[in-house]
Amino acid sequence: MGSRRMTISEHDQPAGSPSNPRQATSSPLTNGTEVVPEGLSPESLRIGVADDEVEMRDYFQRMLRRMGHEVVCVAENGRQLVDGCLAAEPDLVIADIRMPEMDGITAARAINEQTLVPVILVSAHHDPELVQQAAEGHIFAYLVKPIKKEDLQTAIQVAMARFRQFQVVQNEAQDLRRALSERKIIERAKGVLMKKAGLDESAAFRRLQNVASNKNQKLVEIAQMILTAEEAFTPGT
Repeated sequence: MGSRRMTISEHDQPAGSPSNPRQATSSPLTNGTEVVPEGLSPESLRIGVADDEVEMRDYFQRMLRRMGHEVVCVAENGRQLVDGCLAAEPDLVIADIRMPEMDGITAARAINEQTLVPVILVSAHHDPELVQQAAEGHIFAYLVKPIKKEDLQTAIQVAMARFRQFQVVQNEAQDLRRALSERKIIERAKGVLMKKAGLDESAAFRRLQNVASNKNQKLVEIAQMILTAEEAFTPGT
């Protein structure tokens, strides 16, 4: 990319912290217990960002550049984000959920109708309903304000790892709609393996891949078998 990597000052204030107008909780991702997948090394990405608050847009630009990434699109609403991303073709999008003209979830869907790109959603508070809506599309990580540098780094690594996993699923599926549907099944099966076998997210996905390869079956077929077995051992089902 040619941009120089810079160190992060310990005095950088987390965006969305109580000193900012918008108050927030501090859980970084959906379940608050995400582990950065093993084997991931830092990479320079071209990133699009969108938030209706100017201080958040400035924060993302400053922090992402210091992490060695290139900010190629900056938008203050969802419609601007869609137009900017279709023109700049970023590797990753970070978008606030609630924005004027078009919300982040709708913008993510509109972008991915034209080009596949992983999206990290940002919210002022944890909202299970919005998390569920996000799971229906190309949302691969979820951040809750205030956002610390460590939260942002972890979310980027998790989102890119999950996107690569999704690309594996997409290669097996016949079309994008089917791939999105199968992703939900595989994500649930990964969760079962993580809980029952004590695996991290990457290891759980590799376990699914290994079993699918050994059985000469698709990932989604193995995932469905795991979910069926889990249901059989769950009381009251």
